[in-house]
Amino acid sequence: MNTSKMPFDVEKIRNDFPMLSSTVHGKPLAYLDNAATTQKPRQVIEVVKNYYEKECANVHRGVHYFSERATRDYEMAREKVQAFINAAESREIVFVRGTTEGINLVASTLGRRLSTGDEIVTTQMEHHSNLVPWQLLAEQRGISLKVVPLTPEGELDMKAFEEILSPRTRLVAVTHMSNVLGTINHLGKIGKMAHSVGALFLVDGAQGAPRLPVDVQAIDCDFYTFSGHKIYGPTGIGVLYGKAHLLEDMPPYQTGGEMIREVTLEHTTFAGIPYKFEAGTPHIAGAIGLGAAIDYICNIGIEILGAPEEEKGPSEYAPEPATGIPGLRKIAMKAIGQHEDILVRHAIEVLQGIKGLRLIGNPADRGGVVSFVIDGINPNDVGTVLDSEGIAVRTGHHCAMPVMAHYDIKATVRASFAFYNTPSEIDRLAEAVHKVSHIYG
Repeated sequence: MNTSKMPFDVEKIRNDFPMLSSTVHGKPLAYLDNAATTQKPRQVIEVVKNYYEKECANVHRGVHYFSERATRDYEMAREKVQAFINAAESREIVFVRGTTEGINLVASTLGRRLSTGDEIVTTQMEHHSNLVPWQLLAEQRGISLKVVPLTPEGELDMKAFEEILSPRTRLVAVTHMSNVLGTINHLGKIGKMAHSVGALFLVDGAQGAPRLPVDVQAIDCDFYTFSGHKIYGPTGIGVLYGKAHLLEDMPPYQTGGEMIREVTLEHTTFAGIPYKFEAGTPHIAGAIGLGAAIDYICNIGIEILGAPEEEKGPSEYAPEPATGIPGLRKIAMKAIGQHEDILVRHAIEVLQGIKGLRLIGNPADRGGVVSFVIDGINPNDVGTVLDSEGIAVRTGHHCAMPVMAHYDIKATVRASFAFYNTPSEIDRLAEAVHKVSHIYG
């Protein structure tokens, strides 16, 4: 394959990721499980290490040097996230543990105000994290949960979507991109549909934020949530974006320290947003590491522009972290999307010719995910053979069992790509799958 079409120097990027130089069973690692979690660049690892070794202190609670420094870096990370998704204000950024908690926060707060006869709309495409919370809420509050079906290609049935919406719809919850099919949903259109009936619009951005430009103001979503570990940052940290007026009107999700303004034995008043949703000591290192991951992504934009080394944004660029970032973010995310498009097209090309292999889903607009099954071979057996060849993929239902039911299967093999993956790794995947067919054929 002609790698000259790649939008950036992939080999240079790979050198920043220590784990990519690993060997597995004596074979070079081909890490193709990025929809589950991504690898971390040295720049992120060093920032987290530096916090624990040299700057460890709690935030918002002390006047000593290290507390103030930790607070500065923690809040700077919030501003970096704000710029990265183009939120109007940094106080619209709530730090959570990940996408799952972000969705549960909305379900647990707004959900208290729903009553019998109200409706929530989600889709058959969703990860369990954007389905199960709404199921529980429906049981608890007596509301109706409606589900938009999939087409055979793995896209949302938009005609059915329009018919399902009603004046009783209070919330529409949709994934930005399917973690199984790679389907990219047209959020602008869906958001307009939701708002036309007076409903709020929540986006599960776990797969979208790492590989697609996100502009929450342009999308006009009411909530957008994603996980740090899928965007080259630490585990245990994530983001819930919410429009300020909605967050202000929502009750606290958890209670305890930090999220209060005043406490007496009789009464408590809560802090303003975002702090009323961040009870207890937060994942400080995780937030700072997430900020470093955003820096890293934006620096890809600088690489593409050909800026000199000294102009790069360091992991703690600063005092105005939003300066210049939106433009760099757009350049970087466009290039990342182009790179993953090249990879996914190549994967489809080399895999679809393998005897007995069936690709699951064929969406017109697709991100860097390919799922497949091989006739008569258990996906777990496929994954085991691939592992013996040093190739890391995911097997199972991928926490999306309704998608499996739609295709009348129990599980798939899933290869998912990142900006550090190469066409040669996909060629190795295809060669290993041929080996699987030979072993079990």
